[in-house]
Amino acid sequence: METVLVVVHLFLAIGLVALILVQHGKGADMGAAFGSGASASVFGSRGASNFLSRSTAVLATLFFVTSMTLAGFAMRSTEPQTLMDAIPPAAIESEVPEVPAGVDLPPIPEAPATGGDLPPIPE
Repeated sequence: METVLVVVHLFLAIGLVALILVQHGKGADMGAAFGSGASASVFGSRGASNFLSRSTAVLATLFFVTSMTLAGFAMRSTEPQTLMDAIPPAAIESEVPEVPAGVDLPPIPEAPATGGDLPPIPE
């Protein structure tokens, strides 16, 4: 259900962008008055503005409805917040190996005081 809604939301977004780009602005009427030929469109001189503006309003309303619905789905999801929340506590404790009581561990080597090629820090 959620995947279908995401696909519908994507197509609505693409359609909304396409309809907005097809429409001409308010300044485009001035060019048609001087005979540029832009007023002779498929819908007539004023027919496209009503159809395109109403189609844009319908698509925008559907886009907002799908946005709100997807936001509701996102609020209800129970995904872990971090990577460590996904691991159950018993799995973390069971991965720590136990050291037997009578076993001597090798000593940890000390880091050199000078840090390799760096000069020593005066005290």
